[in-house]
Amino acid sequence: MRLYFAPGACSLAVRIALTEAGLPFTAEKVDLRTHKLADGTDYTAINPKGYVPLLELPDGTRLSEVPVLLQYVADRVPGALAPAYGSVDRYRVMEWLNFIATEIHKQAGPLWHPTTPVATKEAARARLAVRFDHVARALAAQPYLTGTGFGIADAYLFTILNWAPMLEVDLTPFPALVAYRARVAARPAVRRALAAEGLAEDEAAAAPAA
Repeated sequence: MRLYFAPGACSLAVRIALTEAGLPFTAEKVDLRTHKLADGTDYTAINPKGYVPLLELPDGTRLSEVPVLLQYVADRVPGALAPAYGSVDRYRVMEWLNFIATEIHKQAGPLWHPTTPVATKEAARARLAVRFDHVARALAAQPYLTGTGFGIADAYLFTILNWAPMLEVDLTPFPALVAYRARVAARPAVRRALAAEGLAEDEAAAAPAA
């Protein structure tokens, strides 16, 4: 498999899942500003959407969108990172993936752009605080989103939380989130994934998740 990524972008979630699963893959860095690969290839010719992540399967099939890729990876190692497809527990994971994608990930979008008005950014941070409060309540009762075991939803949430310093989003009102971020960052596979992208455990993303 080949993962098209940008350091620290939302593609980090897929790299974490692949690393946790122990699946072999190669990584191809994308410059999100120029939409070029290291060799000058036009990335939009590979992925017309122009953003990451994109996962190219061994047969050449290409898949995109974080929640889809995370579930694809999980299904390569049944039971390790997500419950069986069709089970109620799997739908709970999908519920979290959808919440993270639509209510947290996309809410953070305006904060990446320097031209976004200050009032708009403050409104986005206020909305994020409401969402974070919901997540923190769940994590106050258990170490990971769906219970005692790390899963694909955790890979996604951790990636978004790692943007907080760069986006000037304050997590200190949510001690459960602060502890969770540190707990996930300490996992060996997560440490390897961060190192592979040139990120320290306490760094935010180096590039926005366009």
